[in-house]
Amino acid sequence: MITSEILKQHNLNEEEYQKILQILGREPNLVELGVFSVMWSEHCSYKSSRKFLKNLPTTGPQVIQGPGENAGIVDIGDGWGVAFKMESHNHPSFIEPMNGAATGVGGILRDVFTMGARPFAILDSLRFGSPKNPKTPFLVNGVVAGIAHYGNCVGVPTVGGEVYFDECYNGNILVNAMTAGLVRHEKIFKGIAKGPGNPVFYIGSKTGRDGIHGATMASDSFDENAESKKPTVQVGDPFTEKLLLEACLELMENDVILGIQDMGAAGLTSSSVEMAARAGNGLLLELDRIPVREEGMTPYEILLSESQERMLLVAKKGGEEKIREVLKKWDLDCAEIGQVTDDGFWRARFHGEEVARLPVKPLAGQAPIYDRPRIKPKDFVSNQILDLTNIPCPPNLSDTLKTIIKHPEIASKKWIYSQYDHQVMTQSSILPGSDSAVISLHGMKKGIALTTNCNSRYCYLDPVMGTIIAVAESARNLAVSGARPLALTDCLNFGNPENPEIMWQFEQSLEGMRRACLEFSIPVVSGNVSFYNETNGVSIYPTPIIGMVGLLEEMDHRCDSFFKNEGDLILLFGEHTAEIGGSAYLKIIYEMVKGIPPRLDFEKEKRLMNLLGEITSHKLANSLHDLSEGGLAVNLLESCFGPKTFGVEVTLTDSLAPDHLLFGEGQSRVIGSIDPQLKARVVSLAQKQGVPCQVIGHVVKERIVIGRKNETPWIDLSAKELKRLWEKGFAGGVFNC
Repeated sequence: MITSEILKQHNLNEEEYQKILQILGREPNLVELGVFSVMWSEHCSYKSSRKFLKNLPTTGPQVIQGPGENAGIVDIGDGWGVAFKMESHNHPSFIEPMNGAATGVGGILRDVFTMGARPFAILDSLRFGSPKNPKTPFLVNGVVAGIAHYGNCVGVPTVGGEVYFDECYNGNILVNAMTAGLVRHEKIFKGIAKGPGNPVFYIGSKTGRDGIHGATMASDSFDENAESKKPTVQVGDPFTEKLLLEACLELMENDVILGIQDMGAAGLTSSSVEMAARAGNGLLLELDRIPVREEGMTPYEILLSESQERMLLVAKKGGEEKIREVLKKWDLDCAEIGQVTDDGFWRARFHGEEVARLPVKPLAGQAPIYDRPRIKPKDFVSNQILDLTNIPCPPNLSDTLKTIIKHPEIASKKWIYSQYDHQVMTQSSILPGSDSAVISLHGMKKGIALTTNCNSRYCYLDPVMGTIIAVAESARNLAVSGARPLALTDCLNFGNPENPEIMWQFEQSLEGMRRACLEFSIPVVSGNVSFYNETNGVSIYPTPIIGMVGLLEEMDHRCDSFFKNEGDLILLFGEHTAEIGGSAYLKIIYEMVKGIPPRLDFEKEKRLMNLLGEITSHKLANSLHDLSEGGLAVNLLESCFGPKTFGVEVTLTDSLAPDHLLFGEGQSRVIGSIDPQLKARVVSLAQKQGVPCQVIGHVVKERIVIGRKNETPWIDLSAKELKRLWEKGFAGGVFNC
């Protein structure tokens, strides 16, 4: 008898249960209820978000594979494609940071190599609570250790990402991981169960009890008892993952696989159901053949386990012995556990007894699609009101800059990325710390640029514009690196969708993404939605992370963010504005998240990106750096703090308030350094593109001097002193702000 308490344990409501009864014409047993609960969970079915996701542009001449598979794929020419995707592992990483983050990396790696692609890069986008929160250092250290451990052991470089801190993440950190891999067009594989009668194989690690109900846990909010959910967090083994990667790629080369799928969220259940659904077939699984590592495992536990490093594949008849041979070579478990059927049913047997019989189509595609109520947050308008009379310009801007530069949000993240092996595979061409990672491709002149971005303060204050800026900044990051944006993946992190204010934020954010993607001709080819990021009713800021991939036709067109030569001219492309709403300056100095975030003009942004393409293709700049968090002053320092330390002498002519000029975060702006002899050529290109361009100073040896002409400098400091503060602000996992 299925009671209301059992339904609650499975995160199913009465309406959903009635729909299950209607589909089956009978009451499900407990195994079948467990299968429905994970397949109809928010995490697997997208039942609250699908209405809005379908409005995103997903096609284009460069798109080989869009949403619906394990990863998206874009064409980079010459018969090659790049497969990439981003996923979240937020709840597990809060409960158990080391294993939660590690298995997040493992899962996204499998999503890419199951497409036939060899992974070549990992990026991570992380959000933690306030540096003053006593739990934050523990979470930071655990998450970083997990990412480093898994990526380093597998041998895929972690080449970029971002880290932010805010009180809104005190109870729900965000751990979003992105992976990209290289694949030949003719070697692309998909998660599809083709051909009735074809054998189904289980390969990889043995199944244990770890991760049971992970998908349903990821589809629920937290309370003060979050720690009790540790049993739902998986434990990963990166050394096994490396063996599995090589074994899968070898099987693909031997042409014995028809379909392959990672056992990710909801494990064997979701992988088998989704493969059958894509083909319109049925599937029969013999659960007693599953390799297990714990005694007495029940069918329920076997089906819902989220043990790591496992794959499900459909083999060609006649290829069975080759599969066993390859898996034995790589010392991995391998078992033939069933077959594809033509009856449209997903069936599971255990020691000859049928323990589940469910129709595939409704299981995979008929979860209820909710059009949840949406309402503008009651404090939305008041949050946008910013009374500048209460924000006087600080009397000592040098001290203000010091305070900002050592805050963990702005400070150097070298302590983090130095733990990642970003040079393994010897393809990393631009090192972490620049606007984008740039990866060379062995045997090709081409390169791939990758970046992740989102300013959640902007999205909280204005979800439409905040998400537009996230897309635009990602494209700008690629453009300053010399790349042409191709496509994006997203990780949409929001609070409880049953709260109308959260659903309003989600709808508005997706509208911003839709507009930006259409304007820039950048399709969305993969992604993930993570709802229920709240604890005791306190939600995170809306955080739609954008991961973007771009193509460099020639690797020698690449450009990084760091000044190279004393005496180079510093140019500002774009124009200063008095926009400090939602800025790091307001947050760090005045401890407020208020105001209207910066506006972005699509036409100005497109002209700027066209100009950047010309500058990089003609190799006219020694450095280019997007202006983002912290504004002009902070981003000038970031360009100074490269492999060599430089200073700047910058003179500004604008009449805006000094703090607005230094720390405002107006969009569509880039600073660049050039050889003085190239000034006329670069200025002429900017004029032709209609992009404002002015020389604001030059690179010097050791001091940071910024001010207005004929006035005492606002800032006059030693570059080495500032770099020391910047490097110490967040070092050794300890906050020194």
